[in-house]
Amino acid sequence: MTDAIAWDPLHRELDRWQAAGRVARFWLRDDDAVEPTQALETLMALAGENDVPLTLAVIPGLTGEALAVRLAEETSVAVAVHGWSHTNHAGPQGKKQELGGERPADVVLGELGEGFRLLQRLHPARFLPVLVPPWNRIDAALIPALPALGFAALSVYGRAKQDGPMPLLNTHVDIIDWHGTRGGRGEAELVAELVAELADRFAGSDEPVGVLTHHLVHDVAAWDFLSALFAVTTRHPAVCWSSASELLEHIA
Repeated sequence: MTDAIAWDPLHRELDRWQAAGRVARFWLRDDDAVEPTQALETLMALAGENDVPLTLAVIPGLTGEALAVRLAEETSVAVAVHGWSHTNHAGPQGKKQELGGERPADVVLGELGEGFRLLQRLHPARFLPVLVPPWNRIDAALIPALPALGFAALSVYGRAKQDGPMPLLNTHVDIIDWHGTRGGRGEAELVAELVAELADRFAGSDEPVGVLTHHLVHDVAAWDFLSALFAVTTRHPAVCWSSASELLEHIA
């Protein structure tokens, strides 16, 4: 269950945007899609019922025709490239990373190129030339080579730097408590993060607020939060949920 009082700060912030005649842009990215599952069905149904465009970060090396067939008619779902196989190549003391400097750059870039072409073939009408690095980490030395592979943007976590080597379409609020329950985080904490991101945009940034989900690990708290978020934002005149393709045109 959700706590209506916990959402009051977001209501007030959005009312401030409305009073100023402004509209806040949100977008939704969900990571680790591989195949059709009940959790994916729940996510797509929830997003669809609320007219929220969904970007699925699909793991190329683990996916196949089954997901392609399921998504073929989902006009509000886009597919981005989630690394290659979501394999951690970092050392035992390092943070998890697939796209790091532990392997030769040509090997890593070769996998990314193969993943790009595979998903482009499997999802011709849904494909988005955006790289979502597993664990939101990529060796900076690899980034300048991404456009030659066909990538138009990179999507990681945190507020985008304005002077990077390629456009960024980032996420900013992760609903999962990865270091604790590994389920949904508390409403009050997440609402506070959303309000902080919106306050930053109100002060001048035009970066869309990216909400990050992982359907395969959602518990009741995660689903409840997402449902409440959609209920609050999609009914408010100061909010626009944008598709990643629309945003890509804006930042490219």
